[in-house]
Amino acid sequence: MNIVINALAVALTSGVLAWAGDLVRKLGFLLYTEQYIGAMVALALPLVFLSVPAGRQGGELAQRRRSGDVPWYDIAAAVAGAAAAMYVAFRFPALSEESATRPWDGVIVAAVLLLLFLEGLRRTSGIAITTVAVAFFGLALVGHLLPGALTGRYVEIERLNYFLLWDSSAVFGTPMQIITTVVVCFVFFGNALFKTGGSSFFTDISMALMGRYRGGPAKIAIMASSLFGTISGSVVANVVTTGVVTIPLMKRAGFRPQLAGAVEAVASTGGQLMPPVMGIAAFLMAEFLQVPYTSVALAALIPAVLFYLALFVQADLEAAREGLSGVDESQIPRALTVLKAGWHFPIPFVVLIAALFWLNYEPETAALLATAAVIAASLAFGFNGKRLSLGDFYATLRDTGLTVIDLFMIGAAAGAVIACLNYSGLGFSLTLALVHLSGGNLIGLLVIAAVACIILGMGMPTVGVYILLATLVAPALIEMKIEPMAAHLFILYFGCLSMITPPVAIGAFAAANLAGADPMKTGFEAVRFGWVVFVIPFLFVFSGTLLMNGSPTMILIDFLVAIVGVTFGAAGAMGYSFRPLGALERLAYVIAGLGLLTPFGTFGIGRWINAVGAIFAVALVVRERVMRRRRAPAAQRSAGQATTAAESTL
Repeated sequence: MNIVINALAVALTSGVLAWAGDLVRKLGFLLYTEQYIGAMVALALPLVFLSVPAGRQGGELAQRRRSGDVPWYDIAAAVAGAAAAMYVAFRFPALSEESATRPWDGVIVAAVLLLLFLEGLRRTSGIAITTVAVAFFGLALVGHLLPGALTGRYVEIERLNYFLLWDSSAVFGTPMQIITTVVVCFVFFGNALFKTGGSSFFTDISMALMGRYRGGPAKIAIMASSLFGTISGSVVANVVTTGVVTIPLMKRAGFRPQLAGAVEAVASTGGQLMPPVMGIAAFLMAEFLQVPYTSVALAALIPAVLFYLALFVQADLEAAREGLSGVDESQIPRALTVLKAGWHFPIPFVVLIAALFWLNYEPETAALLATAAVIAASLAFGFNGKRLSLGDFYATLRDTGLTVIDLFMIGAAAGAVIACLNYSGLGFSLTLALVHLSGGNLIGLLVIAAVACIILGMGMPTVGVYILLATLVAPALIEMKIEPMAAHLFILYFGCLSMITPPVAIGAFAAANLAGADPMKTGFEAVRFGWVVFVIPFLFVFSGTLLMNGSPTMILIDFLVAIVGVTFGAAGAMGYSFRPLGALERLAYVIAGLGLLTPFGTFGIGRWINAVGAIFAVALVVRERVMRRRRAPAAQRSAGQATTAAESTL
């Protein structure tokens, strides 16, 4: 059976690459996008039922491969899924136009596929997101019974069943179209990069650059996770991949286990927010907003830089407070040696950025070019004496196919949820309900939205989190006149924060497992360590300069002032500056940091908030200098008295 599973996985990846490279059209096949998706689903559904056992409810921590024989019912489900999906691939042009009459074959195929999608979703992504999908299906059916402004229109179950599969805006709509083109291409790019030694290079160069400094292991974790996380598209995969190296390093250096886990979890979460790839969700965002991907990447750059700057400062201050040194010199590779072995690894990123930002290629085309650069560089130069072989290339195709099956299920569920809300009219009703719940107050709505994003995102992978929130929460923010880019980045930030926010913080819990720490303590430590990411979204909603929207002068001024603000805020959060801070001093540092972080145009009084932050910052610096001058003579007197006492003893 492994032969069948591997063949399906390779075929799935190869089919996506052929479509992205326009080979299907060049071979003379003119297909609807939905027909192509149907063919890919005919490979993905059997993969789910053959490789993921029924008793294992997914989530990102699940072991994907079964370890025994495949039972008859899974074989039957695999065959039924393949047959039904291929029926869609052949019959979509005709049956998509028959929604008024709803032919019996279309109704049966729709029912079969929807049930198989739900079971596949449960196996690969867990019961939480499956419950959400079922709940919205039920909500569409009873929406006409809801009171007041929440009332939707009456929907028959047979009509809804047919619509969800055969309408181009439903299961085979935007989420699935993005996943079956852009997302798979970038997952393939990431797998190719790490199959050729990219993960080792990123970890080694991070260790070479940061290992010697105080708090070096934490800084290695932050740097390596930012590099890996932007491509992986999975917080937990990021934690597991880099954490197996960085968490033991931090613990050996003296970091408390829960702090070591928290640092890795927060840094891995930030990878989903870091351009140029942003963990794949950015491509979905560009499609939702109908803007070029480059616009999303540029808008996300300053917030991501501020976030990682805060992490670096806090790691340094924590090490200073606890007296922690860097990594043992014998474990640190020479930077020149690492660069000599893997200097070519940045080339694919240069190709990717040039294709996206300069040549304005489609994201999937840019990913294919970057992957070609990875393969060419590996064949030409290798890494640590190893070059990409045919076996490695086959394994990359196979691993990509197995990795993305949960995304296919999530895409189908997301399309179904969007269709249920649109078809029943409940999407508009929920938007109005959120606005009314906030009393028309923008800050109140943002707080409600932030809490809703964290709750809805619990236990879900990043792509699923974003699609769900873009459907449910973003419209309410836009209704309150928030700029659409800011609204979608706001929900992405707080959706990702569900990965480190208790009680269901799967990123923090995965890191806690590696660190041998208490999961809940690690989660709360991650919230403290990642404080800045809870603040930044509120700021860029009120001022576009943090999203590269405004004059270059104001963007630069707000960015530089925010850097100072992050530094002061980090000192307040960690309770250490040049020395340990008392409670009132910590509060003063936090006030200075938040005041300086606030962009100039925020609330219409941003300049005054900046002024307050600057006054506190200057006062704290002056006070520290005065105290250091006073401590110097006292230290000299103490040293002199100790010398005199020693001489008297002699």
